[in-house]
Amino acid sequence: MSSRLQRVQARMAQTNTDLLVVGPSSHLVWLLGLSPHGDERPVMLIATRDKAAVLMPALNADSQRGLTDLPFYTWSDAEGPNVALANLLADLGATGESLSVALDETMRADFALLLLGALKSPRHGFLNDTLSFLRAQKDGAEFDLLKGAARIDDAAMTAAFAFLKPGMTELEVDAFIRDFFRQHGARPEFTIVGFGENGAFPHHHSSERVLKANDTVLIDIGCRTNGYPSDMTRVGTVGQAPEGFDDVHAVVEQAVQAALAAVRPGVRASEIDAAARGVISAAGYGPNFLHRTGHGLGIDVHEPPYITATSETILEEGHVFSIEPGIYLAGRFGVRLEDIVFVGEDGPVVLSDLSRAAFRR
Repeated sequence: MSSRLQRVQARMAQTNTDLLVVGPSSHLVWLLGLSPHGDERPVMLIATRDKAAVLMPALNADSQRGLTDLPFYTWSDAEGPNVALANLLADLGATGESLSVALDETMRADFALLLLGALKSPRHGFLNDTLSFLRAQKDGAEFDLLKGAARIDDAAMTAAFAFLKPGMTELEVDAFIRDFFRQHGARPEFTIVGFGENGAFPHHHSSERVLKANDTVLIDIGCRTNGYPSDMTRVGTVGQAPEGFDDVHAVVEQAVQAALAAVRPGVRASEIDAAARGVISAAGYGPNFLHRTGHGLGIDVHEPPYITATSETILEEGHVFSIEPGIYLAGRFGVRLEDIVFVGEDGPVVLSDLSRAAFRR
């Protein structure tokens, strides 16, 4: 049995959780290293506080058996999953009434309903207090993997801004970045390239917009290597910066610094958001900060903890998340500066080694 599963089962006891159910998702990858083919055939890891087993389509069982010593309860397309699921639950002793069930929030609804329908009056929630709680606390090995991905991002961002020249399109720069990732042994995860006014759309899709002299450029990129991703945003100009750009960049940089100064174990996530948002609001751009200050990063690009104005999450050593305040001026430009930070014993450790200064071309 994996050490992570044992930690989750101990956490189940602490939170009075009777049954934990995980579908074919990043949760299952983190927990057991299992990544079965995901389709309409129900796949579930089901665990009590001292036992665990996997409901697995017979079609996929052989490809996954070498990855875990947990028992598989297999079923064929001709049989359907109901009997295998009933046998699994009986062998785990999960037959009582009103069991407290923690469901994988990313699991297909039909999987969840199949499981709940096989139990007697279950009470259900999600994995927030159990698996997700533990997964948010990155260990040293995970830190090293995230740091490695961040180094590739640093190099890709530097190369992308050096590649810029008037006449090229956002999509050309997007393709250059993706090729750079592949050439450096990483898989492209996402790319946002926004010239001029397109930088004011936080989730812009790279387009045929042509780079002109005196344009601003916003680039938000991430790759994946060894199973873990990166995420970073930087801005710059080609030619002369438009009026107000440098002032806005300075405000966003101050917001990043204020957020970083607030990061330490024991602080609420909402306090980090308030630190960044306070700087931007004081400068008169409050309505132009359109999103939360950050999101967690791990196996998923977006995962807990979320750095929002209302989050009551208490930061703990090992939490990893983005700090990415932004100011978006419609029809003109946007400035977002994003770094990933690890909560250390004494405060934040920034994974990137790349300056947040604006690139100049």
